[in-house]
Amino acid sequence: MFPFKNNIILDRNINRNLYLQLCDQIIGFIKSGKLPPSTKLPGSRKLAENLSIHRKTVIASYEELISQGWIETIPARGTFVSSILPIVNPLGFDRSFAEIKTKDKSGFTFSKRTHLVRKLSISNTEQTLKIDDGSPDHRLAPIDEIAKIYRNISKKMYNKDLLTYGSIYGNIELRKALMYYLNQTRGLDIKIDNILITRGSQMGIYLAGQLLLSNKNRVIVGSTNYITADNTFIESGGIIERVPVDEEGLDTKCIEKLCKSKEIKAVYVTSHHHHPTTVTLSAKRRMHLLQLAQHYNFAIIEDDYDYDFHYSNAPILPLASNDNKGNVIYIGGFTKIIAPAMRIGYLIASKDFIDEAASLRRIIDRQGDQLLEQTIAQMITSGDVQRHSNKVLKIYKTRRDLFCSLLKEKLNPYFDFRIPNGGMAVWTKLNKSYHWDDIYREAKKLHLELNPNWRRYDNNNSNHNGVRMGFAALNEDEIREVINRLEKVMNCINS
Repeated sequence: MFPFKNNIILDRNINRNLYLQLCDQIIGFIKSGKLPPSTKLPGSRKLAENLSIHRKTVIASYEELISQGWIETIPARGTFVSSILPIVNPLGFDRSFAEIKTKDKSGFTFSKRTHLVRKLSISNTEQTLKIDDGSPDHRLAPIDEIAKIYRNISKKMYNKDLLTYGSIYGNIELRKALMYYLNQTRGLDIKIDNILITRGSQMGIYLAGQLLLSNKNRVIVGSTNYITADNTFIESGGIIERVPVDEEGLDTKCIEKLCKSKEIKAVYVTSHHHHPTTVTLSAKRRMHLLQLAQHYNFAIIEDDYDYDFHYSNAPILPLASNDNKGNVIYIGGFTKIIAPAMRIGYLIASKDFIDEAASLRRIIDRQGDQLLEQTIAQMITSGDVQRHSNKVLKIYKTRRDLFCSLLKEKLNPYFDFRIPNGGMAVWTKLNKSYHWDDIYREAKKLHLELNPNWRRYDNNNSNHNGVRMGFAALNEDEIREVINRLEKVMNCINS
């Protein structure tokens, strides 16, 4: 007889009825083979006594198990595990129920993408400070405005339709708002049909990669480049070709040379602030790149991830603003403006490309969050997004200036950098007498966290020894403390 009394544990303090807890555990014993088909179960009165519960609880549990097909009642004989269930090799009784449910290894084979694996960052504690890759300060997000508008939208009866299936192109109000917003602020000339709402810029990069590169087509990127874009293009089936990046951005002469010898399907560019080095693509090279795209019929995937954060002068209009032949796929979003969790972005392109991208998007993510998209639409229309952007622009500029001045004052012998004209990070090259692994190890002891995957910045193994150091997510006190700890790290390495 199965030892129910010793193996079933019922907890009156959790939010699940006792009869369902009993069901769950009996089903678990059946699935694991501990209760084979046709095994007789104790009567309801006997099991109730063994478990110190009311008989009606057992009866309710048995009725539920019968309705699900796990057990059956045979008149004049009793209650049994269903005889038509398959036989399962039993697991030993020395294994707990929790252990049975744990799955560390799959029972099947699947493709593993080792190039996508990143080292886990150290656990955050109150003492830990982090120098990230260049993220916004989520503490500055306009939560009150977002919550107020979201709540007002949710209350109105006519907005209930936002809770059902909507357009695969995204919320119509957000597309309208973006049309006016991007035409005014980016110098674009687009209509609603040129806009697809995505869940952040990354979805836009993925969709573009899938549509352009799936047949082992070639895409040109910088010798240093946003590693996630590289990985996305590889996953799409593309072949990556690299060109140098200097103070003027991508070397378009090298792009032209490649185009003469190979068929190029796309060029990926972060034109405003190259990732990772932060340099801006010069006007001359912008014009040249557009001319090449038109002549060789390739797409320009323009990832404008932080257009709104330019400190020295007015932002340079994107390549998309001068595109009159439909060669530019313009990608952006609100992750950098508001907060990383605000997964709303946009993909701007010719109507035929948008139609195809929307069809592809449908099979991986039917649609976005219509309520949130409607909220962002109202924030754009009311000017809340622009006001927030202007506010944090001033804050981030102050933080950039402080971070760079302290980095130069206290750590000049170790790090070489240029003050970035925009963005949220400083491209910092370590003196080649030192090694990043040593810095990470010592920094960890002082509860200072740097990006553990420093090698991902060196896409082409040039050994440039550079990383991005984000300043925007740190307030002024945190910046001072970060530099102090980094100074201690270098002193420890030198001692």
